Amino acid sequence: MQKLKENKPLVSIIIPTKNSEKTLKYCLESIKRQTYDNIEIIVVDNYSDDKSVEIAKEYGARVIKVFGERTKSKNVGLRAAKGKYVLFLDSDMLLTSKVVEECVIKAESDPLIAGIVIPERSVGPSLIAKIRDWERRAYMETFIESPRFFCKNIALRVNGFDEDLIFYEEATLPIKIEKMGFKVRERINNFILHLEKEISLSLLVRKKYYYGKTAKNYLNIYNEHGVRILNPLDRIFIFIKNKDFWKLPHLAISVLIVKFLEYIATSLGLLVEG
Repeated sequence: MQKLKENKPLVSIIIPTKNSEKTLKYCLESIKRQTYDNIEIIVVDNYSDDKSVEIAKEYGARVIKVFGERTKSKNVGLRAAKGKYVLFLDSDMLLTSKVVEECVIKAESDPLIAGIVIPERSVGPSLIAKIRDWERRAYMETFIESPRFFCKNIALRVNGFDEDLIFYEEATLPIKIEKMGFKVRERINNFILHLEKEISLSLLVRKKYYYGKTAKNYLNIYNEHGVRILNPLDRIFIFIKNKDFWKLPHLAISVLIVKFLEYIATSLGLLVEG
């Protein structure tokens, strides 16, 4: 891996929170352990009634309070960021130690790189966490992955994320940036780890139903991409094409069952709001 120049650009890490005390500490610890040290942390809190804000302040984060969905929180953090680059994290995510360093090196190597994909894995003791991890492995280097690391000024030029969307909201920013001619599919090797200790099938299904309520709006704005996301055949093709996916048949079949249930929940949400 290349080395950074002495003048390291500031990276703003933006974390939306809502009653996130169970995982936020671990997320912030992983940021403090980065090999890259020119970082500011911005926690955009949706008026938590637990200790999320206190934990954020203990780790030197700048805290901004705002009501709204994650897209609004991300945009508030984006506008407040002082860094040349921004990294959007969820409060249940951990960074492996060289994520920020590798992202900056990649971004600095080409002025056309405006978005960087960071591979993601799931960790947790439950079967659902293992199923989620197996699914994430299958999505690597496919259209399902979305970048989390961006050039701030370019993200601001396209007005950040679409705040009226909940369904697949993380894809709205890179789609708009890519239309401007910038690269948003560059990848690094280091991982983000999702802490999914409390994940359950019922929680996944409820989330997909909730997200499905704005799927129609997403389709109206991002038709081609929305169709690919909603079409189960596109996912099945990814699984069939990936030979490694079938190396553990029990996990592969479990992923298919979970995706089937998620698609039903998303479709119901779409129909209710449609």
